[in-house]
Amino acid sequence: MEIKNIPTVYDPQAEESKWYAFWEENGLFHAEVEKDKRPYSIVIPPPNVTGQLHMGHALDNILQDILIRAKRMQGYNTLWMPGTDHAGIATQIKVEEMLAKEGLSRYDIGRESFIERVWDWKKQYGGVITNQLRRLGASCDWQRERFTMDEGCSRAVREVFVALYDKGLIYQGNRITNWCPRCNTALSDIEVEREEKPGHLYYVRYQLEGSADEFVTVATTRPETILGDTGVAVHPDDKRYCHLIGKFLILPLIGRRLPIFGDDYVDPAFGTGAVKVTPAHDPNDFEMGQRHELSTVVVINPDGTMADEAGQYAGLDRYECRKALVNDLKEQGFLEKVVEHSHAVGHCQRCNTVIEPLVSKQWFVRMKPLAEPALEVVTSGRIEFVPDRFTKVYTNWLENIRDWCISRQIWWGHRIPAWYCECGETIVSREDISTCPHCGGKVEQDPDVLDTWFSSALWPFSTMGWPDETAELKRFYPTSVLVTGYDIIFFWVARMIFMGLEFQESIPFRHVFIHGLVRDAEGRKMSKSLGNGIDPLAVIDKYGADTLRFMLVTGNTPGNDMRFYWERVESSRNFANKIWNASRFVLMNLEGFDPADAVKDFSLADRWILSRYAQTVAETSANIEKFELGEAARGLYEFIWNEYCDWYIETAKARLYAKDDVRGRATAQYVLWYVLNNTLKLLHPFMPFITEAIWQCLPHDGLSIMVADWPAEQPELVDAAAEEQMALLMETIKAIRNMRAEVNVPPGKKSEVILLAAEELQPVFELNIQYVKTLAAAVPEIRTLSSEKPDNAMTAVVNGVEIYLPLKGLIDVEKESARLTKELDNLGKEIERIAGKLSNAAFVAKAPAEVIERERVKEQEYREKQAAINERLQYLAKL
Repeated sequence: MEIKNIPTVYDPQAEESKWYAFWEENGLFHAEVEKDKRPYSIVIPPPNVTGQLHMGHALDNILQDILIRAKRMQGYNTLWMPGTDHAGIATQIKVEEMLAKEGLSRYDIGRESFIERVWDWKKQYGGVITNQLRRLGASCDWQRERFTMDEGCSRAVREVFVALYDKGLIYQGNRITNWCPRCNTALSDIEVEREEKPGHLYYVRYQLEGSADEFVTVATTRPETILGDTGVAVHPDDKRYCHLIGKFLILPLIGRRLPIFGDDYVDPAFGTGAVKVTPAHDPNDFEMGQRHELSTVVVINPDGTMADEAGQYAGLDRYECRKALVNDLKEQGFLEKVVEHSHAVGHCQRCNTVIEPLVSKQWFVRMKPLAEPALEVVTSGRIEFVPDRFTKVYTNWLENIRDWCISRQIWWGHRIPAWYCECGETIVSREDISTCPHCGGKVEQDPDVLDTWFSSALWPFSTMGWPDETAELKRFYPTSVLVTGYDIIFFWVARMIFMGLEFQESIPFRHVFIHGLVRDAEGRKMSKSLGNGIDPLAVIDKYGADTLRFMLVTGNTPGNDMRFYWERVESSRNFANKIWNASRFVLMNLEGFDPADAVKDFSLADRWILSRYAQTVAETSANIEKFELGEAARGLYEFIWNEYCDWYIETAKARLYAKDDVRGRATAQYVLWYVLNNTLKLLHPFMPFITEAIWQCLPHDGLSIMVADWPAEQPELVDAAAEEQMALLMETIKAIRNMRAEVNVPPGKKSEVILLAAEELQPVFELNIQYVKTLAAAVPEIRTLSSEKPDNAMTAVVNGVEIYLPLKGLIDVEKESARLTKELDNLGKEIERIAGKLSNAAFVAKAPAEVIERERVKEQEYREKQAAINERLQYLAKL
């Protein structure tokens, strides 16, 4: 069998582009329905069509790719469904920015022309992120790629809207929503980013009706909303205020009568314990207003200016109004005090404008009937969160869920399929209509579009052809696992669950695998404002996709955030190079080898590595099944680097180079090939490119490693005795190496070593003494434990074996003493320098704490090294 070799140096850019093209050209990502295999499916969390790959995307898709590649190799009928989200607001802003450069707005060109412009933009830029996912190595079924605005998904959206409306689960109503004055639309909670900002708490005195000198002081962060107050709430058990419940206050500057009422929502410990209630401009106030039948007064317009109801402040910008109002309150004696107060301020995710809670007429989904079954499937264990702690996050939200605002006042998106007639009828229809079915009059369609998350909630089944009963839907739904971040459990995961239960009468996935955020080295969230984002494509350009993939997965534990360290990138790059170099060595030494004619005269080292390999297979498979992908990768790293490369290859060299041991050479070749070939398969889901490049050069069966059979578990290879004996030899060799290094024995110089071993251990050394000779550069002599102990020798004890390294003739005592004396002198100077800095009061006062601590640690390390050298010099003086 012809054995190929690989280049001297691994070039990730050349190998990755070559092998991804090979996989796509051969249709290896594509899945057809195969009824004789078990199904395994994942739907990709659809990235925004406007998006660029960031570290969060990279981690999310790497985890999915690992799972799908492993299951593909394990013989499942696998489908990884890709697609993108139309990202209503984000995409509209992009196109509006493009129009602005032409001096135009969307209103100048009209709705129809604007939508045409968006589709043109999508055709030009919509494939950017999917091409970036290809560079990451994502093995999606690109032949099935979907888009939330394509014909099939659009039909599914309309079907769901109409069906929910017909059941009374979608309705129109005046309720409070997050409103962006810049984008002029309602927003979902996930489109609002809350930032902790320094602000103020304004304490304002409200006069008690009928009393000239009695006041109730309230505290607010938004004094401009005072103009919309229609009540004041206190906790019913608050002794300071309970006697006032049922009485009225007079609103400063306006004169409106405000009822005082009790409500358990009020926190007596915050502010003054009395809360101004503005139902039109605060979601919690709105709920209290509903409970206590308060009137709703809108004082802020959708564009962020003050409304007519604001009286003398009408027309002012909301922040200009704040200044004027506070000044007027102060002048008229209503402002008690102003204190600094940091609080979370909501900003529009797309344009960073501060959002305004605002009552407006919107479309809503009635959530309680949908939430109850979605809660049950998780609490009963039919859907499992990994890790389990996120189950509580999910259930807490569903138990306290509010109705979902699904309408958006933009043009790009699924237009709401509702038409209005002058006769007063609202018609919701699966098909477009032009006339009223009740009176025959002309109708107008609702101008709003649906929240992007509405179409995303249908993703697990709309992508598979629903509402048609397709073969893919029957085969791959419910999907196997959803991989996503914890930040969208509410906004996407929960909604897919209740939509799946409602329209498929089945859960959409069996597991929800939650990962954390990728933060910078200081633990901060990566963001444009901080300038600390790291472009995954830049990492791929420099180090390759496999390096990025392995670095991200080895730093990952389910549900936890991880930090990005360039040192870990370098470590993963070194691992890739280690695999490449070791594989090149193996390939160079497979001359004349054919797996069909394998010789299996196994030595201790052979039995040991086969045993460790068998356990690695079992552990890797089990960890993937448990979604412990970081632990699986760590185990592979340890096995490949430490056991296969650093130990087994070294033990095999003697047999590979022995011309007179044909069977020994053939056995070593077989074990080297067998373990490498199958370990590459285990590693393939994590590092697909380098494993394919090497595997193609090894003797193998099949077109590609990505469709090769996953290594079977082989418990019969586990050999506890071989592992125990090899561990003894390895520890002995390491001890000898350490002693030689301590006294600077040149690597090429053989050293006499005396091993005093227990009687039951002597056969282990006698039968395998060659390992000690070759790997420790030693001339060993085995004696019993009762033998006389050598004089003038370094010693170490390993598992009941006493190891002696006689120093006579091994080192030049005078030369070594001189070297150590010089090193001791340099250490003394360094210790004196650091001690001087630490005793300098000016340095200690000005230097950062971490700098001072670093100097103290360094001083301690130098003193410990100083003590060790002194001890060594005393020992040498006796020789």
